[in-house]
Amino acid sequence: MSLPDLGHRTDYRIYYEDTDAAGMVYYANYLKFAERARTEWLRSLGFEQSLLLKDEGIGFVVHHCEIDFLKPAKLDDLITLETRLQELGKVRMTMQQVVKRGDTILAELSVGLACVDRNSKPVRWPQALISALEK
Repeated sequence: MSLPDLGHRTDYRIYYEDTDAAGMVYYANYLKFAERARTEWLRSLGFEQSLLLKDEGIGFVVHHCEIDFLKPAKLDDLITLETRLQELGKVRMTMQQVVKRGDTILAELSVGLACVDRNSKPVRWPQALISALEK
């Protein structure tokens, strides 16, 4: 998976709490790192999820996720998550995320998100978000 047009980069340090008994990052923690990176990507576009929920009554839910684990991250590693939008539909989007340590790709993710209202019903993306993505 190549990300020629990087939407956003987020760095994280690997702490002891992130690792398993073998000293490698526990596989489920990659999902946490990816979620945080997507949140920071949205923030870089001027959107805070808490305010979208409070002011517009919408939120984002993951409806699909694929992860390829290529190499392990370990204690004290500095990892970078590269996040970009791959596809945008009326109520769904697909994000591509790559986890790296330096130039080494550790994991690749494809995450499908849907926009939902407070009742978990699909709704269109806010026009302000679409406009920000078109810039």
